[in-house]
Amino acid sequence: MNELLLGLADDELVIGWRDSEWTGIAPMLEEDVAFSSIAQNEIGHARAVYELLAADADALAFDRSPTEYRCAPLVQLHLLEWARTIARRWLYEVADEIRIAALMAEVPVAAKINREETYHRMHAEMWHERLRDEPRFRSAVTELWPYALGVVLPEQRGELAARVGIDEVDAVERGTLDPSFRALHEEMTMVRRSAPAGARW
Repeated sequence: MNELLLGLADDELVIGWRDSEWTGIAPMLEEDVAFSSIAQNEIGHARAVYELLAADADALAFDRSPTEYRCAPLVQLHLLEWARTIARRWLYEVADEIRIAALMAEVPVAAKINREETYHRMHAEMWHERLRDEPRFRSAVTELWPYALGVVLPEQRGELAARVGIDEVDAVERGTLDPSFRALHEEMTMVRRSAPAGARW
């Protein structure tokens, strides 16, 4: 269970940082605000789960090497292109709903996260409806689909495939380190590494 929760927390932390990269450059003001808000929520969810797993949530979040993170490769990808970003957000939210539903019976904080994720799903679905017939979006979904399957457990992939409407393929599994993640890790941990040992936030 702890391994599942660590994967969830790492996913939420990293997707939050990736979403925050749209702050100030989103294609419209409303999306600048929306992505900033979603990023804050995701990082807040990560913190809540880290606090279940360790006495020092900050140390767990920021003091590990890149290879020690359990985040899915889908969230690691550096995607500063709108169609691909929305494709990832939609696929991630569908996958995230499946795994959080499976955790709610055993992990009380999962129910709170699930309620807040409702708004993220609405946002993702709104954009999915807008872009679903656009060739660039369809191409992005196809490209990212193996990565999306890696977000959930193997036994949950059939449900994910049914919801998305795409046949299962070989997943890009957790433990695969995307080359872009090392640069993101440097950015995420920069302030932590610059402070004296024992600094608290």
